[in-house]
Amino acid sequence: MMTTPDSTEPVTPARTNAVCQSNNAKPRFPKIIEFNDLCRCGEEIWIENEGQIYRLRRTRQGKLILTK
Repeated sequence: MMTTPDSTEPVTPARTNAVCQSNNAKPRFPKIIEFNDLCRCGEEIWIENEGQIYRLRRTRQGKLILTK
């Protein structure tokens, strides 16, 4: 479990923010999303990024594989 740099309180998905850093802001932790929340109808999802399609799938052993 992660903790924030200035606190011993655990970081949970409800407390996380998108990664962001500016000159005056402290860096924030990345958002945590459960794979099951992304992949509700099977064991894979397709992700589009800058015109490229990627496939994220879960193996029988529970590992994630990202392919282009």
